[in-house]
Amino acid sequence: HVPLVETGGGLVQPGGSLSLSCAASRGSFISMYTGEWYRQAPGKQRELVAAISTRGSPTYADSTKGRFTISRDNFKNTIYLQMNRLESEDTAVYYCRIWGPGADYWGQGTQVTVSS
Repeated sequence: HVPLVETGGGLVQPGGSLSLSCAASRGSFISMYTGEWYRQAPGKQRELVAAISTRGSPTYADSTKGRFTISRDNFKNTIYLQMNRLESEDTAVYYCRIWGPGADYWGQGTQVTVSS
């Protein structure tokens, strides 16, 4: 089991920015895993927001492309999500996930609220 701790959520005005972090415990060697951020808004299904491969190649949902940036620091065992030009539709609980051969771990989620 690899505990994941997400931080950085909060309340922001439309057009603002937030940066989320997903930290794995020391010695987790997340370099072996794909990293992903998901979100779930009230009454909606959980959706993939962004992913980053073990080699650092990112992919994004159409709704976040050009506004969100996923990155990773394997030495710090951390996956990041920089969110810019936030919209009210981005309001959701954001979850990180890391997965690989024989492993699939989720964080507890962090609330992001975009509102004026």
